[in-house]
Amino acid sequence: MALIRDAKTLSNKAICSIRIAMSTFNSYDDEGRICSVLLHLQHSCEMLLKAVLVQNKVRVFDDKNGKSIGFDRALNLCRQNLGLTETEAGTMRMIDALRDAEQHWFTIIEEDVLYLNMRALITVFDTYLKRALGLDLSSRIPPRVLPVSTLPPGDFDFLVDREYKLIADLLKPGKRKRDEARARIRALLAMEGLAAEEVQISEKDINRIERAAKAGAKLGEVFPRLNTIASTIEGDGRAITVRFSKKEGAPVRFVAGDDPQGAAAVREVDLQKKFHTGAAELAKALNLSGPRALEQFPFS
Repeated sequence: MALIRDAKTLSNKAICSIRIAMSTFNSYDDEGRICSVLLHLQHSCEMLLKAVLVQNKVRVFDDKNGKSIGFDRALNLCRQNLGLTETEAGTMRMIDALRDAEQHWFTIIEEDVLYLNMRALITVFDTYLKRALGLDLSSRIPPRVLPVSTLPPGDFDFLVDREYKLIADLLKPGKRKRDEARARIRALLAMEGLAAEEVQISEKDINRIERAAKAGAKLGEVFPRLNTIASTIEGDGRAITVRFSKKEGAPVRFVAGDDPQGAAAVREVDLQKKFHTGAAELAKALNLSGPRALEQFPFS
């Protein structure tokens, strides 16, 4: 596939960032390692998404402010129109949420959890890079750069269940480990990006989950979305591939505002992000005039 100039530049930036993430993962220095890995993984995803958009002549600059669109918008455009699957989008969304939580506050991510998520992202990155741009990641990196770990990637259900049990234990009276427990809760909330179109990590959510864990609530009651995710691990050594997939999870229970039981896990949704298409974009997509679009969609 012949890439146009900007798509070539952006895809090179994407590959450079994922190379740096791999090198950092394998480095001897632990200081700032997880933050640096997540920052570069998220950047590699955003550059890849924008390279695909540019290659397909999709506008990546906002008409109102003239700035390049953000990660969420690029992800949604590729998912809706350019062959990015929901599972692939979920893996990228999870990495973005983990990066956001780590960059703007702090999280605690166990080594095998980080390794599982990173290998899953590399699998998704390589698959979409080949499918959308005709490029091969393996030809752009030496084999020694691929992330390696003395801890083999474990089953997703097992790792999540282990983390939740540890959180409950850290919150027991006398432990004095509340900050660590909340940092681990923040990481689990970010991982819900695998099963949700939008991830918002707020202190309200963390407080609610902390109370539920102290009260002995089960994992499926507190993190129902994580119960819908399964992992498939194939190969070994440098040839390991990790893929996440969706499975049937716990049923959704609607809770009235005056229900004395309440709910362990409640998520707030930013409707401005979920329904982000404006009247001008709708008019163009539907071949309508501006006034006609406002008549048809008065709340856009």
